[in-house]
Amino acid sequence: MMMKLNFVAQWVLMGRRIQKPFSRPRMFSSAIKQCEGGVSMVQGASRGIGLEFVRQLLEKNNKGHVVATCRNPNGANGLLELKNKFAERLDIHQLDLTIDSTIEAAAKSVEDKYGYLNLLVNASGILSIPNTLQPETTLNKLQRDSLLLNYEVNAVGPILVIKVGGGTGTERSLAVVANISARVGSIGDNRLGGWHSYRSSKSALNQLTKTVSVEFARKKDPITCILLHPGTVDTDLSKPFQKNVPEGKLFTKEFSVQKLLSIINNAKASDNGRFFAWDGQEIPW
Repeated sequence: MMMKLNFVAQWVLMGRRIQKPFSRPRMFSSAIKQCEGGVSMVQGASRGIGLEFVRQLLEKNNKGHVVATCRNPNGANGLLELKNKFAERLDIHQLDLTIDSTIEAAAKSVEDKYGYLNLLVNASGILSIPNTLQPETTLNKLQRDSLLLNYEVNAVGPILVIKVGGGTGTERSLAVVANISARVGSIGDNRLGGWHSYRSSKSALNQLTKTVSVEFARKKDPITCILLHPGTVDTDLSKPFQKNVPEGKLFTKEFSVQKLLSIINNAKASDNGRFFAWDGQEIPW
């Protein structure tokens, strides 16, 4: 992918005043190396779908560079193995969606080294945490802490990671921001109920992403912002709930990410603000 999303956006701090954006003169400095093959960033890359995005982006584009972020890089064994294999093309940085300073630091590192992105994938998400967080089956089990934690990680965090850029000097006319959502976030498709915290956090992510996409279009920024449902994928996130998945509907990480990358690679300006399933079908809000 040869699209370029400039790092001139404001990094909004949760619960704080909006900070000043990075200056254009610094970003467009001649000292910034323009990387053949483009630059992609995967947020939430230590395991599951995020790690698979990193692997496929590196393996399918032998000149592309990838920035992978996660909460604990030193414990991300899968990423460290990829770093050994793709030492010159993979950068790993700490980024915890609940800690403002790590968001700022990751942005600064990418700005200093590359100055732009062609693709941003927000892949992180939570559904359950042993002894802390479980999807609710009834209203009586709903807790304030669960709602807020889901919202912070699944909705607020990914939006704060998006870098809004002008796209000046791009090698292709379009950059892509892909936020990993879920079909359960669709209000129109909600026929089963339950999973109040997770479901509503994904609905919030959808609304926030749609709102950002409208702003991009209004400013004529050459950025397409899309939402992607990966299907039910065999990851740690889905493991406790796989027994109810119909036969043939539990996907491997490799299959799901391959399908999602196909959608990303074929994204057009007219796809800005749309919500797609892994098979390319549009999902109702």
